[in-house]
Amino acid sequence: MKDELRSEPFYIWIPQSILDFLIQILKVAFEFTLSIFTSLYDFLKSTGKVIVSLAKKGYEGLLKYSRIFIKGNYKTKLSFLLMGFGAYTNGQIVKGILYQLLQVVSLGLLIFFFGPYIAKLNTLGDTLGTPVTYDPGNPNADPFGYVPAQPGDNSMIILLLSVGGLILAALLYYFYLQNLRLAEANEMTLQSGKRPIPFKEEVKQLLNERFHITVLSWPVFFSFIFTVLPLVFMILIAFTEFDRFHQPPGSLFTWVGLDNFINMFSGQNAFYSRLPATLWAILQWSFVWAIFATFLNYFFGMILALMINKKGIKLKVLWRTVFVITIAVPQFISLLIMRNFFNEQGPFVNFLIDLGLVGPGYGPFLTKESARFWVIVINLWVGVPYTMLITSGILMNIPADLYESATIDGAGSITKFFKITLPYMLFVTGPYLVTAFIGNINNFNIIYFLTGGGPSSQQLFQAGHTDLLVTWLFRLTLFDSDYKMASTLGILIFMISSFFSLIIFSRTGGIKAEDSFQ
Repeated sequence: MKDELRSEPFYIWIPQSILDFLIQILKVAFEFTLSIFTSLYDFLKSTGKVIVSLAKKGYEGLLKYSRIFIKGNYKTKLSFLLMGFGAYTNGQIVKGILYQLLQVVSLGLLIFFFGPYIAKLNTLGDTLGTPVTYDPGNPNADPFGYVPAQPGDNSMIILLLSVGGLILAALLYYFYLQNLRLAEANEMTLQSGKRPIPFKEEVKQLLNERFHITVLSWPVFFSFIFTVLPLVFMILIAFTEFDRFHQPPGSLFTWVGLDNFINMFSGQNAFYSRLPATLWAILQWSFVWAIFATFLNYFFGMILALMINKKGIKLKVLWRTVFVITIAVPQFISLLIMRNFFNEQGPFVNFLIDLGLVGPGYGPFLTKESARFWVIVINLWVGVPYTMLITSGILMNIPADLYESATIDGAGSITKFFKITLPYMLFVTGPYLVTAFIGNINNFNIIYFLTGGGPSSQQLFQAGHTDLLVTWLFRLTLFDSDYKMASTLGILIFMISSFFSLIIFSRTGGIKAEDSFQ
């Protein structure tokens, strides 16, 4: 009998539903790995198509505006030189004046304000300022012998205002093309015997059927100022040497090309020799953390919702309220309380010492493995209630006849969970899991308020054992003033987050088959 038992496969004792689920997980992992290579191929292929399409559109645009200039009348031709000329000479006086005013103001700003900065964009400045010095013999000294400070170039201001000037130039170019289209449209309208739309009529349209353009134009305008401009500026910082040793206005910085990316991945510079190992270690931990933080919260929240919604459970509202209270309290307050509760002088450690389980000097956040374990555990306290609320409503919408049919077929609770509940939940909450996973990769609060990235390590470059990529970026920016590497890391974080978001989101069942659940 024993020999017969030994000859049986080890997995014979595992329920079939769990085996099917594990096989499904392996299948998903294989499909996901395959999708990464497929997506890379599609990305390179689509990039080539975009480049060809842009070149084609540029060529077609050149032919189009050349035709407009050749075939147009003198009003249209002069619109190439004076914006709005084709408007106010055809009865649209207010619109023509606005176009002309836009041209004069924009060109004035580009030439007299932004121009000097754009001219220095290639070097980011070459004149250092001088501080106030005491030199009584200097002819420029004041009666007390002090030579006034001489202002010099500021690389940061040059870069920032150059980006602003280039964005303004791009906007001016857009409206310049709109001006040419308007001149052509007015010419064709007059040739057909009609008159162009009066300005008052266009204003009425902007306040009625085209009111969405009026409303959305302001967010777009401010997005360029407060989002696009800072974003482009911070991306360009990654290609400079801007750090604590090159702080304007006392020092200048210049372009270094891809040196920062090379140092990030190879540590070519001796000062950054630990950078590649640090990047790899933190990247590994960031993904381990994101996987545990996402799926543990998801499954425990789902199980908690199943327990509370189970028939026969009393005081359901009370149980939900108890867990919702953790959401009502601001997260950083809960995390700071947990930090004090679990530190080496806190109640938790003193309780373990009283029980004789640990000795004096123990702290959950003092070692690498312990700190990472407790960070994941404490995150459950913060994240599980959110998942419980999300899944509670979805669980109530699962058709009851599915469970009834499964019961008739002899399925048990475990089989029902893995065959009905879990697939339905994954189908509906697939997009939520994607956002939760990416959000946990960039989860700043949990790490910063609990451990501050610690415990520290001599092997890592300006990082601790629980630092994520985003908290490491914060350290590089705030404590080390290494803005160039922080910007480089920010670009890397964006590429990782967007890459996995696009791949996982496109492969989610709820996106691939929105209208059906099978």
